[in-house]
Amino acid sequence: MINHILLTIKKREARRYFVTYLGGKMAGLGLVVAVVYGIVWYFGAHAGASPLHDAAVKAQDVINPVNTMWTLLAAFLVFFMQAGFMMLEGGFARTREVSNIMIECIVDTAICGITFYMFGFAFMFGAGNGWIGYHYFFLQGVPHTYGTTGIAFMAFWLFQFAFADTASTIVSGAMVGRTSFKGDLLYSVGVTGFIYPIFGHWVWGPNGWLATMDTPFRDFAGSTVVHTVGGVAALCGAIALGPRLGRKFRRDGGGMPPGHNMTLAALGAVILWFGWYGFNPGSTLSAIDFEGIGRIATNTTLAACAGSLTAVAWIYRRTKKFDTGISINGLLAGLVAITCPCYWVSPTGAVAIGAIAGVIVVVAVDFTEWIRVDDPCGAFAVHGACGIWGTLSLGLFAVGNYGLPRPNGSDASVVVKGVLYGGNANQLVAQIKGSATITAFTLAASLLLMFAIKYVRQLRISPEGEFEGLDLHEHGAPAYHPEYAYMGYSALPAGKTTGGSLAPSGVREPAGARELVDLT
Repeated sequence: MINHILLTIKKREARRYFVTYLGGKMAGLGLVVAVVYGIVWYFGAHAGASPLHDAAVKAQDVINPVNTMWTLLAAFLVFFMQAGFMMLEGGFARTREVSNIMIECIVDTAICGITFYMFGFAFMFGAGNGWIGYHYFFLQGVPHTYGTTGIAFMAFWLFQFAFADTASTIVSGAMVGRTSFKGDLLYSVGVTGFIYPIFGHWVWGPNGWLATMDTPFRDFAGSTVVHTVGGVAALCGAIALGPRLGRKFRRDGGGMPPGHNMTLAALGAVILWFGWYGFNPGSTLSAIDFEGIGRIATNTTLAACAGSLTAVAWIYRRTKKFDTGISINGLLAGLVAITCPCYWVSPTGAVAIGAIAGVIVVVAVDFTEWIRVDDPCGAFAVHGACGIWGTLSLGLFAVGNYGLPRPNGSDASVVVKGVLYGGNANQLVAQIKGSATITAFTLAASLLLMFAIKYVRQLRISPEGEFEGLDLHEHGAPAYHPEYAYMGYSALPAGKTTGGSLAPSGVREPAGARELVDLT
């Protein structure tokens, strides 16, 4: 039959193509048959294996790789939050400092990676005592898997690096617009290399003293370890810097200057929200605990929604306006607050925690205004104040139905129950003790760090540089080319331009353009 078909094909090239095509089809069919036969043979050969052998194969060949891939996926999501921070801070900033924010976030990440590799990870997760670790410097002598998790050690390092990077980036949000680039580099080393890992060791490190109390202090994904530390350090940086030039506070007849681009800020907030699905669910370090992952993701979503709605409603009572900026910080407040208790609370509890966070973030912004601290992005209000609230909320809202995540699933032998669900006050007391301790130590260490950098005259740029703008003064180029700032202005006749104008040739400079450039 094939010969008959070949004879009916007149052209030699067509016959050659047909033979090649038919051969490929037959080879593909043979490969499919071979694969099916191989699968049948494999399962048939192992059908008589003992249950113990099956369990060993499952634990070694399935659970650990799956958990490792889950941890890596979560690490990628958390790392992508850096894009969110760039957009958020850039949107809340003025036009003349956007480029500075972009490079600052990039270089901060690079510094964090090197310092966390050299000694930060060792301080935080290395074996040592209850106060500090002193193994795994430069990632030397690390095992193949981390602890009892079974995940690849380097995957765990990457996940924790992304957390450390987040803590450092939070700090920059309160220091926008007047921090020298050298100062950025110096405090980044201090936060990611020392402050964050040492205090984090007390909670997440082997034998950390807060984690080994009679009633352990618990922080599932970092309301305290990441966000309170970052938020309090941000507050200290803003205090050491002082306000931006020309900044008037509400009690002096002024208020927070508006950000230059709410579109960027809103985009950044949504990117951060998306990244939080790696931050919180990924902290299980186990894809096998699928019920816990689903619960965490749901609680994370509901807390963000409740936080945003409550914050918008709270501000509307005052201004009769639906404020975009507060809607952004409200959803971030809910996300920060739920980060600690997300594994142990119900969806209803998550809504309550997020809603209260939405009020707290507004009150905290008012507080920083009242004490005349210039925090352009609300870093302390969002991360510091709401991180403290989220940590304490565990002692109130933990339902008592969930234990701890383990590589093979959830360990129900250790149940966390809050006061509002019939538990005693022990967990709440432990949360208060842990939160107060880390807040106080972070405050002291961060003030020391920031004022030390200020003492050597590296923290703040000169008044002339601040007036010129960090983009030009520190980096020699703006984020936006000047011609785009004047798009839409009326053109003059050819050859006639406004003398000394800031606008491009042939474009009329509008009234007040110089004042706008100076202020933004």
